[in-house]
Amino acid sequence: MKKFLVLLLFLAVLGGGAFAQAPKNLLIGITMPTADHGWMGGANWWANKAMADWKKKDPQVKFLLRTAGDVTKQAADIEDLVQQGVNGLVIFPFDSSITPVVEKAFAKDIYVVVLDRGITKPAYNVYLSNDDEAYARNSMEWICKKLGYKGNLVLVEGIPSVISDLRTKTAKDVAAKYPGIKILDSQPGMWNKEKALAVMENYLQKYSHIDAVYTADDDMLEGCLQAYKESGRKDVQIMFGGAASKGMVKRIMDGDKLVQADATYPPDVVATAISLTVIGLRGRVFEGFYQKKLPIRMILNSELITKENAKSYYVPNAVF
Repeated sequence: MKKFLVLLLFLAVLGGGAFAQAPKNLLIGITMPTADHGWMGGANWWANKAMADWKKKDPQVKFLLRTAGDVTKQAADIEDLVQQGVNGLVIFPFDSSITPVVEKAFAKDIYVVVLDRGITKPAYNVYLSNDDEAYARNSMEWICKKLGYKGNLVLVEGIPSVISDLRTKTAKDVAAKYPGIKILDSQPGMWNKEKALAVMENYLQKYSHIDAVYTADDDMLEGCLQAYKESGRKDVQIMFGGAASKGMVKRIMDGDKLVQADATYPPDVVATAISLTVIGLRGRVFEGFYQKKLPIRMILNSELITKENAKSYYVPNAVF
């Protein structure tokens, strides 16, 4: 309920009247990973939508968007944006090793909003994340219950980072509660279909019986599903991804025997981060808040999708 109220307050801010401070020219830099998989493609789409929306709402705000295929390129992009005199930075880390570069930018009194994958030190004004702990916990609880609390599981992790580590730890902690559940292996698939496919191929060669696969990511699930189909095996009962791509939601709606559930992890989080940066730089806070600054940490909700509610999450024309 608290998370829901925070979101309502945020929407009230966006729909509110004039800014608390006099309008001024703002230059905001946005740096995020290249759209190398479906979810990130959605995130990039939402970033461009948010920039277009804000240009209409506040013409004195300008944006510079940079995308990077590795952390070295992202570090260079951040340094370049700082040199160009940005007032604010929206940073979607390629991975958490970007932390020292973010610290340097934050030390220059630039308004910094970090989102999603996170950094290892609090060098930001606001950190915004989807609820990775609930995302993994609710998913693994569903898997264990569906298996009757007995079976062999394998995990496929994302890029080593704050959120991937949290998802993996949470999933393992849930499994550890049930003596009949055994996690056979956990390896990184780097949030990439092809790399996850290779990991799954290795699992299928290494383990003679697997009851469930948890990837916490629908792009990696695509790779695992392909590897499993090509193997000809029939032992896996459940394959669970995450982020509610329209393809996986459609599978759930159609009664797919392997993909029976998913969890929401909306890519529009980057659009929210961009809005928070504008609001923070304009000196705004949530309507009804007595604090003079935005909260330093915000977490967006994650919801479980099953056949009973899948139709309400299916958007045929969605990018992801």
